[in-house]
Amino acid sequence: MSFFDSELVQQEAKQLFEDYQQLMQIGSNYGKFDREGKKLYIDQMESVMERYQIFMKRFELSEDFMAQMTVEQLKTQLNQFGVTPQQMFQQMHMTLERMKAEIKE
Repeated sequence: MSFFDSELVQQEAKQLFEDYQQLMQIGSNYGKFDREGKKLYIDQMESVMERYQIFMKRFELSEDFMAQMTVEQLKTQLNQFGVTPQQMFQQMHMTLERMKAEIKE
């Protein structure tokens, strides 16, 4: 069975995408959030980023051709911006850490 034929993989990908999209929509009003709202948003964003990182690691570890192609496509796309997948996740983490620091002030 192909990596992408797995119902679990399909459900997880769909849920991850929907959660991320929803957070992006909500995040457009981030500046209007009170302190607790900002903390909640950051926590949810960290959770989605962690899930995304785990999901991508599964792609990397899979021997499935399509999973490997997906990893290579991501690397190629990010390389156009001079970034590796690891650097992308590090930058996301640093951004969330900065956001946390701002609400502590």
